[in-house]
Amino acid sequence: MRSVVSFNESWSFHEGFGQRLLEDFDGTATVRLPHTAVELPFNYFDEKSYQRAFTYQKILRWMPEFEGREVSLVFDAAMADAVVYLNGEEIIAHKDGYTPFEARFTGRLVMGDNLITVKIDGSENPEIPPFGGRIDYLTYAGIYRDVWLKVTDPISFGNLKIETHNVLAEKKSASVRVDLANPQQLAFLGSVSASLKDTDGRLLATASAETTGQDLTLSFDGLTGISLWDIADPALYEVTVELKTSHGSDRVSSHFGFRTAEFTPEGFLLNGRPLKLRGLNRHQAFPYVGYAAGRSAQERDADIMKSVLKCNIVRTSHYPQSKWFLDRCDRIGLLVFEEIPGWQHIGDEEWQQESIRNVRRMIERDWNHPSIIIWGVRINESQDSHDFYVETNRLARELDPTRQTGGVRYITDSELLEDVYTMNDFILGNEELPGNNRPRTALRPQQEATGLSRKVPYMITEFGGHMHPTKIYDQEARQAEHVRRHLEVLNAAYGDPDIAGAIGWCMFDYNTHKDFGSGDRICYHGVMDMFREPKFAAYVYASQCNPSEEIVMQPVTFWARGERNIGGVLPLIILTNCDEVELRYGSVTKRIGPDHENYPHLPHPPVVLDHRHFTPDELGTWGLEWIDGEFTGYIDGEPVARLTLASDPLPTTLQIVADSTTLKARERDTTRVIIRALDQQGQRLPFMNENVTLQVDGPAKIVGPASVPLQGGTAGFWLEATGLTGAISVHASCGRFPEVKLELTAV
Repeated sequence: MRSVVSFNESWSFHEGFGQRLLEDFDGTATVRLPHTAVELPFNYFDEKSYQRAFTYQKILRWMPEFEGREVSLVFDAAMADAVVYLNGEEIIAHKDGYTPFEARFTGRLVMGDNLITVKIDGSENPEIPPFGGRIDYLTYAGIYRDVWLKVTDPISFGNLKIETHNVLAEKKSASVRVDLANPQQLAFLGSVSASLKDTDGRLLATASAETTGQDLTLSFDGLTGISLWDIADPALYEVTVELKTSHGSDRVSSHFGFRTAEFTPEGFLLNGRPLKLRGLNRHQAFPYVGYAAGRSAQERDADIMKSVLKCNIVRTSHYPQSKWFLDRCDRIGLLVFEEIPGWQHIGDEEWQQESIRNVRRMIERDWNHPSIIIWGVRINESQDSHDFYVETNRLARELDPTRQTGGVRYITDSELLEDVYTMNDFILGNEELPGNNRPRTALRPQQEATGLSRKVPYMITEFGGHMHPTKIYDQEARQAEHVRRHLEVLNAAYGDPDIAGAIGWCMFDYNTHKDFGSGDRICYHGVMDMFREPKFAAYVYASQCNPSEEIVMQPVTFWARGERNIGGVLPLIILTNCDEVELRYGSVTKRIGPDHENYPHLPHPPVVLDHRHFTPDELGTWGLEWIDGEFTGYIDGEPVARLTLASDPLPTTLQIVADSTTLKARERDTTRVIIRALDQQGQRLPFMNENVTLQVDGPAKIVGPASVPLQGGTAGFWLEATGLTGAISVHASCGRFPEVKLELTAV
């Protein structure tokens, strides 16, 4: 039977690479995986600092259970151009930085200590996608995902592919294709059995077959009482397969779901029902550590996308992302558009072959995830390349005929080889360009984008972003415009039944190359900042949820008469899913409904207070006293939300909040910690930019510096367990507030 255990602890790390690291173990600097080769500052750095070679080493001691068995290391990913050596001998080379690979040690291990050496190279090698041009994101060097020690009997399972059939019928079926791994090419007789269980572990069906070495498929037919996987009820099932041969046995399991997902010219259907897709793009980057964030951080991003931003789809821009992230999407009902690595540039023939291999690696890794509804098989925003994209589509359809393909472009009249025309539409804002005579337009008509005379399955995969970068501490008027742009595009997408949906750019701000962003190595394109703190635009998405899920009422204002040009707070957008919002300002009380006139198609249009509702002097003209604003949200005539914005906000509270107060010590778990400077009404002070000094007592450490500045009244960091159990205290001090303390526990 197989054993797969974490191999993340006690790696030796070195800058550069040389013969001595192939011959001798140097344990001077010990690190734990996931690991970033160079920990970067928050901003203003040179990304070339990690664009070079690094080496990881570890000793694998011979164990009796290795005798007569297959022994390998499985790398979930390493950035990039990795080469694995065992006792100085090259075992495997793997160029891609986003997909897994396996180093087989069988027959090469010696009794005693075995030296594993892994060379990685952070250089932007033009032979490897996405490199060769300029890319608007960073590819942080390091073994940044988990590594596993895998031990199996000589014949084992290589992979499982689960497909469901007759999903919308009363009686459903599922098939399991079993791929066997027999690297020694041994002759054998054996049997494979499979069991199907529901989420409570109840056995629903079994199947079995004999095998003499060929791959085979087992089926479960006539299944009744099966729940469909859906965004509101993501019902998961588990298949466990067991192999018995004259050379040993193996057992593996995989989760999956019964669901249909179809893009049509009339929109997207999930389980046969129309669903308008509303989502955001996500990079897998984090401050300081880049890609090297572990399981909990990956899962938390999925939770934020679903539970905080209320999105129903995420695009993994622009590469396959962590299995922990995808597993979490399966469990919480968040749909996924997953795509191969790339950004605009298409390289030479070998580069293209590597990209085609990426299609295979991505699909074979992830084909059992019910959350994934479409494969991205085109280099993001690239030009047409007929032969190349004929092959990526052919391979995707051969490997997985159950899902459609998409190819993200920003050019119009692009050749459609995929099943879905996926388009980055940045037309909104183009009215500002010289010579443009088009009025403000949220989205192009489909036929203008595709150049086709017929309607096709069509989805917007990016909008916003670089057209209106916005910082969490930007002036109110700019943030309000940021909000309007997201509102306008979502409204246009909801208003066109032929658009499957719209995925905005993007979830959060991210570090980038010098060629992009605001000059400080950050693209401020997110509806959240890099610590996943919401900007006002985040509530555009959150407010579209049903009030039964959460009541949202967020005025887009700092509530200051002199913040905007000319003064005042009108027009005042209130992002809400309430029926009405009442504003009380002194003796003036106005109750206003959603702005169906300007946003007729949104599930929950914002309430917009402007001069249609207030005379120039009802909120007090310039020079008069400014007073508090009291907001009340109503549903069915009943008050359901209240908020007061202070006219004289004062530093009152330094708030410190962790996503989790329990850390798993053995996993070197992390949790995000957010610090907020709040006024007397509990509102964030947007122009509070003081420094906060942090101190940690107990078995944990801060990821990044121990002194962080407030930006827009907020700061964040990740706290990582150090491997021991016990109580943890985090002290945060700032000159404007009393010291605050956060208590956590490592278990």
